[in-house]
Amino acid sequence: MTQPDRYAVFGHPIEHSQSPRIHALFAAQTGQDLIYTAEDVPPDRFESCVRAFFDGGGRGLNCTIPLKEMAWLLADNRSARAKRARAVNTLLLRGDGSIFGDNTDGIGLLRDLRDNLGLNLAGTKILILGAGGATRGILAPLLAERPDRLVIANRTVATAETLTVEFGDLGPVEGCGFAALAGRRFDLIINATAASLSGELPPLPADILAPGGSCYDLAYAAEPTPFVRWGQEKQAVVSADGIGMLVEQAAEAFLLWRGVRPQTRPVIETLEAERRTAK
Repeated sequence: MTQPDRYAVFGHPIEHSQSPRIHALFAAQTGQDLIYTAEDVPPDRFESCVRAFFDGGGRGLNCTIPLKEMAWLLADNRSARAKRARAVNTLLLRGDGSIFGDNTDGIGLLRDLRDNLGLNLAGTKILILGAGGATRGILAPLLAERPDRLVIANRTVATAETLTVEFGDLGPVEGCGFAALAGRRFDLIINATAASLSGELPPLPADILAPGGSCYDLAYAAEPTPFVRWGQEKQAVVSADGIGMLVEQAAEAFLLWRGVRPQTRPVIETLEAERRTAK
């Protein structure tokens, strides 16, 4: 009897992950026979766990916080968008035994912002909080939307400034610390820090969100994250978490692995309904 193909998401922490549920819904929708699990993998065990997974018959992996830059280093070959990001969230074991790395975060975020939430980014002022692997994956696609200005704020200013050098050829991008945000206003604020996973909020000036502005948290949870609640309190037109992005980037990974693109809207609607029921 043929065994289902095996896939997984590696992260640390990982217990909150909705990825197994999403890929189960994708598989049912498209008639694919697969198993997808979530594995808690700390950084010091990442490479050995990836090797063991693929040696044991695994076909593909997703990598989330804090493993995306390590996944970039591990991949034998990378897509153009992964090369630009220097971060990988999707690994594929090819037939020749090599590991291919891709980054589906940026296209996943754009599809959620534009197609699902109806936001137009052209000419806007965008603030990204955090300068880690998650930010690396979304910078190029966001700059391709031609914002008026994109600012990266990070606790370690040098890390944010490094990204401005790497991505400065793509558009107007600036790096700074959180203290430098005083007196500035933004049309879209994206939280790419891990603060929401520990129930915290990045340090932000009270008046930083422009009238009619929106907030987006790359993290997600059963309840609104602290950042989503902050956006709601500031009267954001949209204050959303990253469940839509998660589904959209997962669909791109599914396409890479299985050669078929699932429909995302029914899956997003299912997850939202399940969250409402669980409250």
